[in-house]
Amino acid sequence: MSASPIATAISSCDALTKTSLGDIGLNKDEISRLCSDGCRDFQDCLNVYLLGQTAATKAKAFEVSDSLDVAFMLYNSYLVFMMQLGFAVLCAGSLRSKNCMNILLKNVLDSCVGAIGFYLFGYAFAYGLKPHDASNGFIGNWNFALSYTTKASHEDSDDFATFGWHNFFFQWSFCAAATTILSGAVAERCNFVAYLLYSFFLSSFVYPVVVHWVWSPHGWLSASNTVHDGNASILRVGAVDFAGSGVVHMTGGFASLMGAWIIGPRVGRFAADGSVNEMKGHSATLVVMGTFLLWFGWFGFNPGSNLVIASATATRIVSRVAVCTAMSGGAGGVGMLLYKYVTTHSWDTVGTCNGVLAGLVAVTSGCAVLEPWAAIICGLVAAVVFCIVDHFTLYVLKVDDPVSAFPLHGGVGMFGVLFTGLLARADYVQEVYGSTEWGSTAKEGKRYGILYGGHGQILLAQFVEVLSIIGWSCFMMGTFFYTLNKFGLLRVSVDAELAGLDITNRLKSGTPACNGLPENSLPGSSGERQQGEKGLGP
Repeated sequence: MSASPIATAISSCDALTKTSLGDIGLNKDEISRLCSDGCRDFQDCLNVYLLGQTAATKAKAFEVSDSLDVAFMLYNSYLVFMMQLGFAVLCAGSLRSKNCMNILLKNVLDSCVGAIGFYLFGYAFAYGLKPHDASNGFIGNWNFALSYTTKASHEDSDDFATFGWHNFFFQWSFCAAATTILSGAVAERCNFVAYLLYSFFLSSFVYPVVVHWVWSPHGWLSASNTVHDGNASILRVGAVDFAGSGVVHMTGGFASLMGAWIIGPRVGRFAADGSVNEMKGHSATLVVMGTFLLWFGWFGFNPGSNLVIASATATRIVSRVAVCTAMSGGAGGVGMLLYKYVTTHSWDTVGTCNGVLAGLVAVTSGCAVLEPWAAIICGLVAAVVFCIVDHFTLYVLKVDDPVSAFPLHGGVGMFGVLFTGLLARADYVQEVYGSTEWGSTAKEGKRYGILYGGHGQILLAQFVEVLSIIGWSCFMMGTFFYTLNKFGLLRVSVDAELAGLDITNRLKSGTPACNGLPENSLPGSSGERQQGEKGLGP
């Protein structure tokens, strides 16, 4: 059978066309491919070539965009993980030196135990939903031990951007931070085995469930849950908790309250008449170092929560988040400095560090939807909220929290979640959540801060988040700690506590105390006391 005229035309170009294509810089292989693809003359071949180049450029642009987003997430994950060093240094400085090595080891194990727990169960409970399965608003139920992430991270997979390694790593760094919050609240008297058990339980189940509620696109509290005609399940908006004042800080903070309450105060914390005896940390230097490390890490914690960077809109959001984070932290420090001077007539270094951290915790929820001036107000008020909750916890509830973990993360975190409902700016809400139906119509529907004239849906949704996290964290961790306490696994003996956990746990540091000096020669011991508060929450 002879070749048809059409087939002959498709398979070849005339000599003039080939020469013209060569004159514009195409090589022999490109010319041959164009002629084989069916172009008829020079202009036709040129159009085919340009369209192909455009498609290739577009595909390359998408590849570069995805690579930038992945690199952005990984870089910010490293910053967030650096906060573990800040937690460790700050906790060590906030406690007495005889327990220094013990708390350092526990901070290291937060990351170790949390990594295993989050790998096996936590990530699946937080985000696991098998494609094409019905969504579950309460808890994830798929991708245990990264079973699907491993498959999705192959070269030929189209799901890498959604299910790849970087997503797990980023979320684990947040999980490690939430778990570490609790370590300081039960410090100086918690049994080592109990510590390992509650770290695993919190990182593998309690915290991931809250993450699923608020951050998973399928969670019942999520602002990204668009199963109801493009609107969220709760009040058509969902909870606006951009980086986790509620998810991370409240969960860790109220778990800390349960732990500190059930384990009981340290020996000697309260006198027979109920008055409070001071037990100050041994090194303000370590506290300041820890604060700066945490502040530095917060610039990965908050801006990184945007998850993407490779668009003009994303760069605006990330830049604004960074500025608001800096403003609130700074305002918190200044506010606490002035508050302490007015009330104590002294410039309090450690108290100022408390204020910085309070401002950072508070702005974490609304950093993407607040203006910088609102972030300053947030930080200033957060410093006062911290002082009020700290006093209430110690002097009214009689709960001994050595590093003020609950006032800082629970109390201030709760304030930060609610503050978002007051001053979330309309166009910022629309910019951040514009991919959802409720976000794209935020201005028309008045779904923004109530002090800007909003209808109050966001504020009400924030209240729902606060109450839900308090109920879940207190019930789950309270039950867990109560069980450990009933079996005698929660607390060390009085003799062990008085001697110090560094000695009783036979920790090997090469020195009898954290900095190599006898207990009575350390700053903060009976021989020398540092100025400042009783401690800091990490």
